[in-house]
Amino acid sequence: MTTPERFFCADAARARDDAFVGTAPFGSAWILIEYRRGWPANGFDGLDLDPETKTLVFTAARASRARILLVRRHGRRRPEGSDRWAVLHHDSSGALRQQWGRWHRDQDLAQIVTALDAPGVRGLAPVVLVCAHGTHDACCAVRGRPVGQALGERWPDLVWECTHVGGDRFAANVVVVPDGVYYGNLDARSAVTVIEDHLADRIRADHLRGYTTLRPPQQAAVAAVLRHFGPAGRHDHAVTATVADGDGWRVRISGRAPYARVFDVEVRARRTPARQLTCRGPANSSALVYDVTSISDG
Repeated sequence: MTTPERFFCADAARARDDAFVGTAPFGSAWILIEYRRGWPANGFDGLDLDPETKTLVFTAARASRARILLVRRHGRRRPEGSDRWAVLHHDSSGALRQQWGRWHRDQDLAQIVTALDAPGVRGLAPVVLVCAHGTHDACCAVRGRPVGQALGERWPDLVWECTHVGGDRFAANVVVVPDGVYYGNLDARSAVTVIEDHLADRIRADHLRGYTTLRPPQQAAVAAVLRHFGPAGRHDHAVTATVADGDGWRVRISGRAPYARVFDVEVRARRTPARQLTCRGPANSSALVYDVTSISDG
């Protein structure tokens, strides 16, 4: 009797050439909690923490629409010392801000609640998160950990492995925060190139899943402009109008110098056939795909 071949969602997605543009989840705030022990499959929700503190953090995160991620450095096992926490976000003016702290006891994490409303510090280097949450999805570990190692060796102060960020089948997934940029389908070599470009404010479309400050059709429109006209900085293109049109959208994108052009991008949505989308998926399901049908000068 033969053993059935194990299913890996990222292998299947690449074989199907699944589209990943427009798959960055919407949001502008992140809470990072360093946790060097084993990660539960459901991340922060599954931690055995002081219930009152846990509820405080969860409630504040939900009110701020902040995503809570457990993080750790690749390959480092330090039994002593305290762990870190961070709040990273775009403020109302669009500026990127960070606030960091340390926690020894569960109750120390209550500082996160105050930090969510604090101004934070501007001008700090971004944080590079690599999803390596193997207890949530095998592909996140199989593909994510080699990427975490490669990036961590190059930028040891910037890179953390993290829990589930969404889109398991696009592993390895990397998120740069608080910039709010999702990259997918990476390996160790391509990840170094992508992050090197990102840190130089050159975002390319090749592995771009989207910007978390935009809705999926807008993400697809911006990626199409980058694909057609070349890499640009994170804020070199702005979505200035989005008009729903039947099963699609007309997205207007304005560039700032030296990309001072205006584009109208037509985007259409379609559903894929039902299929298994994650390694542990209990049933087949379909996904929305955002196709760009035209780009014209506005």
